[in-house]
Amino acid sequence: MKDYPRIVVAPPGPKAREIVARQDRWASTSYPKEYPLVIARGERAMVEDVDGNRYLDFMAGIAVAATGYGHPTVVRAIQEAAGRFLHICGSDFYFEGFAALCERLAKLAPGPSQKRVFLANSGTEAVEGAIKLARHATGRPGLIAFLGAFHGRTYGGLSLTASKVVQRAGFAPFLPEVHHVPYGYRYRCDYCRGEPVCTMRCVTVIEDELFAKQVDPQSVAAIFVEPIQGEGGYVVPPPGYLKALRELCDRHGILLVCDEVQSGIGRTGRMFACEYEGIEPDVVLVAKGLGSGMPIGAIIAKQSIMKWRPGAHGSTFGGNPVCCAAALATLDVVERELLPNVAKLGERLLSGTRRLQEKYAAIGDVRGRGLMIGVEFVKDRATREPAPEIPHKLVERAFRKGLLLLGAGKSTLRLAPPLVVDEEDVDTALRIIDECLDELD
Repeated sequence: MKDYPRIVVAPPGPKAREIVARQDRWASTSYPKEYPLVIARGERAMVEDVDGNRYLDFMAGIAVAATGYGHPTVVRAIQEAAGRFLHICGSDFYFEGFAALCERLAKLAPGPSQKRVFLANSGTEAVEGAIKLARHATGRPGLIAFLGAFHGRTYGGLSLTASKVVQRAGFAPFLPEVHHVPYGYRYRCDYCRGEPVCTMRCVTVIEDELFAKQVDPQSVAAIFVEPIQGEGGYVVPPPGYLKALRELCDRHGILLVCDEVQSGIGRTGRMFACEYEGIEPDVVLVAKGLGSGMPIGAIIAKQSIMKWRPGAHGSTFGGNPVCCAAALATLDVVERELLPNVAKLGERLLSGTRRLQEKYAAIGDVRGRGLMIGVEFVKDRATREPAPEIPHKLVERAFRKGLLLLGAGKSTLRLAPPLVVDEEDVDTALRIIDECLDELD
């Protein structure tokens, strides 16, 4: 038996309360704390707080801790890189780790086209760069994104984001020429929810409505899409959705940008979620799981697109040598150790959540790929009215029992554990979720 989850003092304990009070006193009020977890250390999928409580982590620091906490291969790579030198600006100078990571990502990216890579500090910074790149490469101003999308909180990313009003309230005006359309959210589709199969109307409406009445497609630079929506509710679009978007983009000379910040680096059972559709995006964005917690992101683009002049885009810290080392080690661990098991464990987790759906009428939909699974709660299955209070209470109750969870979208529980979890971890998480739902029922 594992020595976690284990609650020795009701959280938050005395040490945790002291740190919580201290941080709340001095930190920005913008931080949306989920629950009073005060981490002291971690190992694989176990997180220990400052009071000695041990938790099973099924949120991975918001899908970041791909290799778990303190994977020895990643830690060793970080230590060795830090021992050599902490920084040199990759925008202006050269070092081997930068070259190696650009080459590795370019070769990993989907499709046969030659790729080039720009290294950034985060997902939202990668989005910002991709906006610039798309407009520069096409000479067009327009951008299309989706309702429910999350692309970050800096101004370009926020202009594309449309998942929660709190993220946008008070920050207008946003970038001009940004247009939002419905995502391929089959469970809540306004176009074909009652149809026996998806009609793909959510894609054709872009041409039939947006292009016909509001926007000349010749003025659109790019469509930004998450292959699986993250903050919007872990929404998996219907089969053929990304292919249909790819074909639409090709008809009008529009770039297809796949934001894989949350879904990439093995989380879905493949290195990139868009691989399930067999498409080649023009641009792929990664971050989160790429550095196992070290701050790094990347824009991976077709060489035919990434032709901007030296100085057109840069970053002082993007591609920091220690972060590059962490990313290279992370890719080694994911490819060689973890990826073969993600699909198997994901199927175990998906099957388990579907058994819970059979048991609890409040679960309206279960969807996901690999270790990226959404469980959507409703007040009534017939009306599908969202029940946001259920995942909120479930997350809080699970925390008290030693399981770390997060919500997503309006009424969805997201399951995104570190990729190092095993069958026992999956079964333990399902058991605790079952207990919590039984208590809430």
